[in-house]
Amino acid sequence: MESHNFSWKNIRFVPVVHNRMEFAVEVRRQFEEFRPDGVAVEFPPTLKDQVLRAVKRLPLLSVVYYQEGDGTLAYLVIEPTDGQVEALRLALEKDIPVHFIDRDTEGYPANRYSLPDPYAVTRIGHYAYCEAYFRIFKDRDPPPKDRLREKSMAFHLQRLSREGRRTLFVCGLTHFPGVLKMLREPQAEVIGRRSREGVGLAHLHRESSREVLTEMPFLAAEYERFRSRKDASSIDRIRIQGLLIEQARERHLRKNREELNPAQLKLLYTFARKYALLTGHLAPDFYQLVVAARGCADDEFAYEVWDKGNEYPWQTDQPDLPVIRLRGEDLFLDQKRIRFHRRLRTLRRRLVPLPGKKRPRERVPGEWKKAFQGLYICSYPPEDVLVEGYGRHLQKRALEIKSEENSRIVPFTCSMFEGIDIRQTVREWLKGDIYVREAMPFRGKVGSVVVIFDPDLPDKEGKEAFPWRVTWLGEHEQESDMAFYSTPAGEVMDGPGISRCQYGGFMLTYPPLRVYDIWKDSFFDMARNKPERLLMAAIDYSLEKHVVYVAPDPPSGRCRSLAAKLGKKIVYMPIGSFSPVTLKKIRVFHVLEGHHVRRYAGHFIPTP
Repeated sequence: MESHNFSWKNIRFVPVVHNRMEFAVEVRRQFEEFRPDGVAVEFPPTLKDQVLRAVKRLPLLSVVYYQEGDGTLAYLVIEPTDGQVEALRLALEKDIPVHFIDRDTEGYPANRYSLPDPYAVTRIGHYAYCEAYFRIFKDRDPPPKDRLREKSMAFHLQRLSREGRRTLFVCGLTHFPGVLKMLREPQAEVIGRRSREGVGLAHLHRESSREVLTEMPFLAAEYERFRSRKDASSIDRIRIQGLLIEQARERHLRKNREELNPAQLKLLYTFARKYALLTGHLAPDFYQLVVAARGCADDEFAYEVWDKGNEYPWQTDQPDLPVIRLRGEDLFLDQKRIRFHRRLRTLRRRLVPLPGKKRPRERVPGEWKKAFQGLYICSYPPEDVLVEGYGRHLQKRALEIKSEENSRIVPFTCSMFEGIDIRQTVREWLKGDIYVREAMPFRGKVGSVVVIFDPDLPDKEGKEAFPWRVTWLGEHEQESDMAFYSTPAGEVMDGPGISRCQYGGFMLTYPPLRVYDIWKDSFFDMARNKPERLLMAAIDYSLEKHVVYVAPDPPSGRCRSLAAKLGKKIVYMPIGSFSPVTLKKIRVFHVLEGHHVRRYAGHFIPTP
C-alpha cells in the first residue's frame, strides 16, 4: 500500500465513494494508521442521534427517515460497507468523539457522477485514485447547494483544527476538492437548520434489503465477517464473487441434481469479466453476474446465484424497531429488472382431487433405507428398455457419421449417385457445374457403446462421486450385458427395496451373457481411470469393428492403441452434441432389491 495521504494541519482526509466496500476497507486502514482523537463525517448534526443508533444496531440494517418542508419523505439507509459508517463504528468502538459537520440541506438532487470503478483502489491504491480525481476536478465550480455544504464542512474542520486534536475526516470524493480549497481561507459559519423534528429510525425489511442496498447483500455479509475477524488482513471483491458462484453451484446441484462443468464455469467468469469491461468497470456487478450465470447455464442456476447473492443472515423478523419497506423507486435508484423463467415443480392443485391410490410413504423417516441390504439386486425393466433403445440410437448415429465421412462430392457426369449436393453446387455456381454426392461402401458395423457422463476422477483425498462399480448380465437374448459406475445403491430410496441411483458412465455390449466382471478383470488393470476401463472392456468384448464412445473428452491414446491392436475403431462423439434433456433422463435409474420388487415398483417409479 502506498504511504501517501491527504492532510491539512492536524486533519486527515479520507475521501470515499459512498457505500463501496473498498473505501470502507481503506477507512479501516487509515484509522489504524492515523489513530485519531476524533472522527468527523459528512452527516448533518440534525440526524446525529438516529444515525448513531443505527450504527450501533449493525449488522442489523436500519433506515433513518424524516419529512422535508414540502412533505417529501427522505430516507438514509445505513449500510455496513459505507466508509462514513465504518468510521463511526470504529470511533464508537474506541470510545472517541464523533463530529457531524455537514449542513442540513433539503431538496438535494440525486447526483449520479461518473466515477472510475472503486475496485481500482485495490490495484492502484487509494491515494492514486483520489489524486487523479482531485487533479481533474480541483477547479470545478460546485452547484450552490454543494458550495454551502462544503463551506459548512470547511468551517467545522477549521474549528476542530484549532482545538489541536487529530481528526479523521471521511467525506464523499466529489466534495473533497471543494472542501480542501475552502480551507485555504477562514470560513464563517453557514446559516442553516440546527435541529429537525420528526427524525425516526426503522428496521429495513428483509425483502427491501434485497433491493435497496448498494452492494449485494452477500458481499455486505462477507464484509461483516471480515471486520469481525481480528486476524483478517484483506478482502477482495472478485474472491467473494467466486465464493458466491461456488455456493450457488453447490445449491444448484443439491436442489436440481445438475452440475456445472468446468467449461461452463470458465465461460461464466469470462462472460462476466468482458461484460464489466464493456460497461467501463474492472469487476462485474451483481446484475452482470446473474446475466452471465443465465447465459452460461440456465434460469435455474441464475436464480440460485441471485437468491444466494441476496442473503444477509442478520436480518430478523422480530426487530426492536418499526419495520419499513422500501423499493428502489423510493430512493431514486438506477435499477435493472431481470425475469427468471424457472421450471414448474408442481401442477396446479385441483379443487376436487381425482380418485386414485396414493403412493405409500415411510412410517418412520429412514425406514426404507435401513431395510435395504442390497444382497440380491436387479434392474427395473422399463429403464432397461430405455437404455437399450438409446444405445441403438447411438449406434445408428455412429453409422451415419461414418457413412458421411466415407462419402465424396464429385461433378455430375453421367450418374446422380445419392443426389445433388446443393451446397457445393452453389459454391461453384460461377463455373456452371453441378455436383453430386457419391456414397462409398461402409465396411463394418457398430458394436459396443460407452457413455461417460462424468469421468469422476478422484480428488486429492481420493473421494469419488460415483464409487459404485457393477457388471450386469443381460437377462434375455434381447438385452445387452452392462457395466457401469454410479452413486451407491441404498443412499436415496424411492420405495421399499427401491433405490434411485445416477450413472457416472456405462458400457453396453451385445450379445448377452459373455462379460466377466470388468472391475475385477486383471486384463483391464492397465486402465488409469473408470472411463478407460469401460472403453477397454467395450473394445475387447465388441464383436463388431466399431465401438461408440460418447464422453466429454476424446478417448486416450492408450485406448486407441488397444483398439488398433485388436483391429477395432473408436467412433468418438462429444456428449455436448446430444440433448441434455435426454441425457438427464437416461442417467437416472433404479436398483431393486430382488425380482419380487418388480411387482410393485411401478407404484413408486414414474414412467421413464
